[in-house]
Amino acid sequence: MNSRLRFFMVKMALCLPVFQFAQISPFIQVDQFGYRPQSAKVAVLSDPQIGYNRSQTYQPAGSIQLRNATTDVVVYESSPLLWNDGNMHDQSGDKGWWFDFSSIQTPGSYFVYDPLNQQRSAVFEIGENVYQEILKAAGRMYYYNRCGIEKKEDHAGEAWFDESSFDHPLQDKNCRYVNDRENESLEKDLSGGWFDAGDYNKYVTFAHSTIHNLLWAYQESSSSFDDNWNIPESGNGIPDILDEIKWELDWLLKMTNEDGSVHIKMGSIDFSDNSMAPPSANTDPRYYGPICSSAAIAVVSMFAHAAKVFADIPTMENYSELLKQKAVAAWEQVLPQLINGELDEGCDDGTIKAGDADWDTTLQQENAVTAAIHLFDLTGLDEYEQYIITNLEQTEQISTGFWGAYKTALNDALLLYTTIAGADVNTVQTIVESVFKEADNNWNGYFGFNDLDLYRSFMPDWSYHWGSNSPKAGYGVLNIQLVKYGIIPERDQSFWLKGEEQLHYFHGVNPLGLVLLSNMYDLGGDRCVNEIYHTWFADGTQWDHALNSPKGPPPGYVTGGPNMSFSVADLSPPSGQPMQKSYLDFNDNWPNNSWEISEPAIYYQANYIRLLAAFSNARTTTSTTGQSFQESTFEIGPNPTNGMLILKGSFPGFALRVISADGRMVIPFIKPPAERWRIDLTKEPSGLYLLQLMDDAGNTVHSEKIIRK
Repeated sequence: MNSRLRFFMVKMALCLPVFQFAQISPFIQVDQFGYRPQSAKVAVLSDPQIGYNRSQTYQPAGSIQLRNATTDVVVYESSPLLWNDGNMHDQSGDKGWWFDFSSIQTPGSYFVYDPLNQQRSAVFEIGENVYQEILKAAGRMYYYNRCGIEKKEDHAGEAWFDESSFDHPLQDKNCRYVNDRENESLEKDLSGGWFDAGDYNKYVTFAHSTIHNLLWAYQESSSSFDDNWNIPESGNGIPDILDEIKWELDWLLKMTNEDGSVHIKMGSIDFSDNSMAPPSANTDPRYYGPICSSAAIAVVSMFAHAAKVFADIPTMENYSELLKQKAVAAWEQVLPQLINGELDEGCDDGTIKAGDADWDTTLQQENAVTAAIHLFDLTGLDEYEQYIITNLEQTEQISTGFWGAYKTALNDALLLYTTIAGADVNTVQTIVESVFKEADNNWNGYFGFNDLDLYRSFMPDWSYHWGSNSPKAGYGVLNIQLVKYGIIPERDQSFWLKGEEQLHYFHGVNPLGLVLLSNMYDLGGDRCVNEIYHTWFADGTQWDHALNSPKGPPPGYVTGGPNMSFSVADLSPPSGQPMQKSYLDFNDNWPNNSWEISEPAIYYQANYIRLLAAFSNARTTTSTTGQSFQESTFEIGPNPTNGMLILKGSFPGFALRVISADGRMVIPFIKPPAERWRIDLTKEPSGLYLLQLMDDAGNTVHSEKIIRK
């Protein structure tokens, strides 16, 4: 090399930012996509003690830098904070430090840099809409999992286009009953819907939490969802998340008979059947299973909720009415079984592979309460409310006081009931007191942010099981629900922070340093899941690995996550690791059973999407009727008061309630009837009260403490 060329190359190198040369550290974990300007921003620096990486050690510099990735300018510098006095974090097997750079709010590209060890984090963004493209990629997972549609290249991309699938003879368009396979007269068109997870089968009960979470994601964060996901329906004037939901609902309608009974599942009867990639390559017969009370209850709940949402879409009134009619018919069909205690528990005998779609009696009874609440919200009819009141004690939340991340649809329904105009005051009070007590005592540590987790996203040990990413997102959703319904307003900041930190875990703030979504490199991920257990993207196919295969899996699939109960004891990792490290980026088939780790599922995905949507756009306060709330127009006084308050303002589309300090519902949700209105607390004892104003979606838009003298 001549000296002139060498001089030019050295000069160019000196002009390049540090991140072009510094090692991407396995010890510095950030959200690889980025942070919103006003949010807390904390990098985790780790020193492994136990697990597959225990031979690696790290001691950070006394001063850590945040650098602008464009200019290489140090924009912030401080000492990292030692976590938990230097003790090891049991769930990860790591010691560590926190580097807090929350004060930096200027939009741009950044990285965290250790000047002593010359190691850096991934480059990430600070900006209001850093998650918008991530949300779109995660939502498109459902498009790739669509059954019975040609995935054209202009929508699917050159790596993932495919012919229409499962439309061969005796497949989905003329599917036969599994218990009478030669009976041509029982053939049904059951085409459409989504592949449930890594296999190509379709389950009614497994769609239950999925549909509810996606509907709530839209209701709570409608500004996060556009009509531009590049799916076939894009540009039709309907947010694409609703188009995807409708794709599944259309299949669920086909699974529902005229009398309201519902078939529980459909798919293949042998593991070797329909196991080819891509989906269009499969020609083996498919079968549908028997009708089941659990399937009917699930359909009631999903259809009633969706009917309420689609009723607000101008072109979907007829569809909303159809869903309503089918929900009512399914309810009337299954109600005698609920009343007489004759629910089906053994509908799925495993002939159709593979997941067991049955619900036990307790779960059916609980989900029937969910269904009744959505029917009451939709129709206002007393018969549904009476069912709610009569059976409320059958729910875990009321009978034991436990509110967790595993029954999100029921959590949502119970809290929704507290906002329905005309709801029974005593029932509302029972629900509010139950969730208030659980969140206020916080016995299990997952309400609000705490420092129990080095990686800032605490959940109890028992949640690191097969599919742990679902409750990991679910705990975030649960905390956002507390904010939405104003359960403990003075702790809203902690609840909101908890939700956001759970999200950062998915984006790389975990001991793996891994974005737990597939193939997100083109969207800003630095280290991502490369392999997922999915029949289409299986081991050895051209879609096997994001980096080492010709095509790799599509972006945006959420994996199952760390599983401390992984069944193959001699494969480590995942076995023999601290629970947060019980993960391996692989998609091997039997006997290595990678489905216990890396298999995606429509229900894991929905929990994550709902959490992500809450942070994908700036929060806005708008009612579902389109009325925005301006705090400047809101007046209430005198405060403190002797008992009589005057409320002034214009509140179309909003409702008001008053709660005592101990969680008692003093005034249930009512619509203020005029611009000047009296609130009478004269019969209430002295003390602190909370007045809340909420929009039609149940979001708290204003809360104010009232002192009763």
